[in-house]
Amino acid sequence: MPLIHPLRLRHALVACCVCWMGLAAGMYSAEPRTLVFFGDSLTAGYGLEDPAVQAYPYLIREKIAAAGLSWRTVNAGLSGETTAGGLRRIDWILRQPVDLLVLALGANDGLRGVSPAVSQGNLQQIIDRVRAKNPQTIVVVAGMQMPSSMGADFEKTFGEIFPAVAAKNSATLVPFLLEGVGGREELNQPDRIHPNAAGHAVVAETVWKILRPLL
Repeated sequence: MPLIHPLRLRHALVACCVCWMGLAAGMYSAEPRTLVFFGDSLTAGYGLEDPAVQAYPYLIREKIAAAGLSWRTVNAGLSGETTAGGLRRIDWILRQPVDLLVLALGANDGLRGVSPAVSQGNLQQIIDRVRAKNPQTIVVVAGMQMPSSMGADFEKTFGEIFPAVAAKNSATLVPFLLEGVGGREELNQPDRIHPNAAGHAVVAETVWKILRPLL
């Protein structure tokens, strides 16, 4: 049996290790990561004829598939949810691995006149629990705005909590979830609060522009 020069043997072993690492990385990357949309009725698709295919999280799932990205999406929107309710519910959501969380809560707080300081504290605690479970989880904060009928001071203070929370936690901010939709009759249901199917398509585009680089 011919002898193998030690240097050649070392090179062969290195090559084998590199091949094994590449194979392992390929196997790992094949495992889909999990994207969770954690929100209220705007996320759940309240009032749509078929929320399972018309709500913006589903539309983003289609965009992810079209881009050939390995992500599974979970729509954890719940109609009527507040930041306090989300804080009570987040531990249940975190029973599954969450690689990216879109935090879209606060609208119901504002409409109910909840103190913005309370809402901000709840959002912070939600992120704290997410990061305690997995420090590597990417967090996206979806901003909301209140109508001027709530009062100028409240409108201003409420709108400021979302960029503040995002900045404090090095999270990515969607400045306004309903950008281009809020106040437009043709993109909303008769209640003028919840987007219709066309409105959700606009919301999906707004969120996708933020999510695509993160994915």
